[in-house]
Amino acid sequence: VQLQASGGGLVQTGGSLRLSCLASRRLFSNNGMGWFRQAPGKEREFVATIDWNGGRPYYADSVKGRFAISRDNAKNAMYLQMNDLKPEDTAVYFCAAARSAVGSSQPGLYTNWGQGTLVTVSS
Repeated sequence: VQLQASGGGLVQTGGSLRLSCLASRRLFSNNGMGWFRQAPGKEREFVATIDWNGGRPYYADSVKGRFAISRDNAKNAMYLQMNDLKPEDTAVYFCAAARSAVGSSQPGLYTNWGQGTLVTVSS
């Protein structure tokens, strides 16, 4: 397994969760990374992305101001701190490694995907 997401769970509206993504070194140190999510019956959508060096964090409008993406290259880890969660944030969250050093909101530019972790926000 080259990417593994974890940290999902059940939380009430307004609560917080922190997702983690652990990656093999070969994938991680030179790649932009991103988080995507897929709600039941919906297409996968972009959540957040970050460049290989932690630069240029970029967010979907729906999570801006509530979510924060970060990475620790020494630990081959990426994180998504999710605050003020809403029922519409309920989805399976996937981490992914981009084919280049920069992050992107376009899923087609990602070559490796983790298995996903389920986040459920109750109202």
